[in-house]
Amino acid sequence: MGRKGQNRAEKAKGLRKVLTDREESLIIRQIKKNPRISAPKLASENESATGKKVNAQTIKRAIHKRGYNGRIARKKPYVCERNRSKRLQFPKEYENKGEDRWEKALFSDESKFNVFGSDGRQMVWRKLKEEMKTKNLRATVNQGGENVLIWGCMSASGVGELVFIEDLMKKEDYLHLLQHNLVKSAEKFGIEKEFMFYQNNDPKHNSYIVQEFLLYKCPKVLHPPPQSPDLNPIEHLWKELDRRVGSRPISSKEELKARLQEEWVKIPIEITKKLVHSVPRRLKEVIKQKGGSTMY
Repeated sequence: MGRKGQNRAEKAKGLRKVLTDREESLIIRQIKKNPRISAPKLASENESATGKKVNAQTIKRAIHKRGYNGRIARKKPYVCERNRSKRLQFPKEYENKGEDRWEKALFSDESKFNVFGSDGRQMVWRKLKEEMKTKNLRATVNQGGENVLIWGCMSASGVGELVFIEDLMKKEDYLHLLQHNLVKSAEKFGIEKEFMFYQNNDPKHNSYIVQEFLLYKCPKVLHPPPQSPDLNPIEHLWKELDRRVGSRPISSKEELKARLQEEWVKIPIEITKKLVHSVPRRLKEVIKQKGGSTMY
């Protein structure tokens, strides 16, 4: 055996002497119960329980040996049991519609872009392909600060209108926004006579005056379940826009607005088409996760 191989063997032997199989199993049970617990905290708790003083690196090696690694927790909204049931109904109704049918869909949403700030990161211990388990997710929250709110829409044929929302939007404001931008965008894509309109479940979206307008101006309105941003591919378009806008420093709201408009019209059709074609897979994933959060 070479010198390097001998050193590795000695280290492995040393690790077994420090932590017994029972102690390693106890550590694994702890991270299964709380994936966010840190290695130093585990070392401290192990010392309290066994009297053995071990460093965090020893704890990490024991965890890695069992197939767990530190990963950034994905941010996903918590889905309650009632909404899980509702989230299953929509995919079962539309899962058999092919990519061609979804090419006639118009997806819309509002999104907030911050001038400064970061949501930060949080690490969890998990195994490969376990990122979507509830205990390994990080719940999202709304944040304050200087920002710009926009409304936009997209289809497989590209991006539609982009609208800046200056004040708190009421149902009357949303109706006005749709009146001036929805059909205009559908005409741009050449689908005004047969498009399906997808919007989320915001109360103003479901208000009587908005629904009445859509009844006469929209061939078909989709009614997605609550807590389902993963079913709307425009959510990933916002991420693409954020990546493009954030490639250079921005110091003011006006500069952010200008950059958003500039980069929005540059988004290629290839991106929106790919996102729309992902809808059937999104629906199947919701069914697979039994209504829970998905990878999207």
